[in-house]
Amino acid sequence: MTLDNYKLLGRSGLRVSPLSLGTMTFGSDWGWGADGDEARRIFDLYVDRGGNVVDTSVNYTDGAAERLLGTFIGDKRERIVLATKFTMAREPGNPNSGGNHRLNMVRSVEQSLTQLDTDRIDLLYLHAWDMTTRPDEVMRALDDLVRSGKVLYLGICNTPAWRVAQMQTLADIRGFSPFVALQIEYSLVERTVEHELLPAAAALGLGVLPWSPLGGGVLTGKYSLADVEDSQEATVSASRKGVIASSGHLNQRAIEIAHEVRAVAVEANSTPSRVALAWTLTNPSVVSPIIGARTLAQAEDNLGALDLVLAPEQLDRLNRISAPSPIFPTRFTQRPLVQQLIFGGAAVERRD
Repeated sequence: MTLDNYKLLGRSGLRVSPLSLGTMTFGSDWGWGADGDEARRIFDLYVDRGGNVVDTSVNYTDGAAERLLGTFIGDKRERIVLATKFTMAREPGNPNSGGNHRLNMVRSVEQSLTQLDTDRIDLLYLHAWDMTTRPDEVMRALDDLVRSGKVLYLGICNTPAWRVAQMQTLADIRGFSPFVALQIEYSLVERTVEHELLPAAAALGLGVLPWSPLGGGVLTGKYSLADVEDSQEATVSASRKGVIASSGHLNQRAIEIAHEVRAVAVEANSTPSRVALAWTLTNPSVVSPIIGARTLAQAEDNLGALDLVLAPEQLDRLNRISAPSPIFPTRFTQRPLVQQLIFGGAAVERRD
């Protein structure tokens, strides 16, 4: 597989690369990102290899990520599927500078267009469900943006599966523009999305673009049990380790999974990062994991995942050590007694 081995994004006809370039690491405004020159080198490497999906957000590094991208893209604009997001607040103390409501949505899009120095957003994501705005307001406002030509395709991130299904159904019934992409955290240390969100994506026509496929860096092997800590900080940490701690992934189980990833990497004459990314790519619902490098060397390493094919035995080991515990109602319906009652002991072809 190579970056120019394109896939269709969900129910759309949009062609996207099998890895996307994330830009939360573009800009040093949060204390741990790549400066402008290094970010430019990472961008050029990705695009020159045939990559075409660049993912950002109106608030990444306080807007620096979008401004940098605006200077990088230049005459490559028509080769790029430019994705950005709205939801997160940009003005402390102003409650309407964040959220999913129409006011923040429109203001965010206008700010992104200015920061990116472009006339359209190819893929606009709702960044996270705000627990307050009505779904009909969101879907109508998103559809208006598509009809205006400022946005072409829609996606959604970090939202419960039942809410995604509700909103997608609303779009289908009312003739609004539907979601074509689902961006969620998915990695060997975060597999709970397999319970509801990944099956929902498959059923609703959403291409999945996992963020943090390296578990925030835990799966690269850079951390040990001595680094285990928890954090409930309300602000973005000035250290990368602090960011990972706030994600909840600096724990003993994650470190044990990372050790197995390293063991497989040694066997495969590869690197832990490539193994973790290659595992993510094996899920049929996954279209384009988002890589987030801070250095050119990290970006080069991540792109090497496309060359790695894991053996069935290696995949089995990784799946077993990272398997999430079942939840209700699956935990109930998978019991032998319940299966007997449902199917009467007959062999029945089943669908996922």
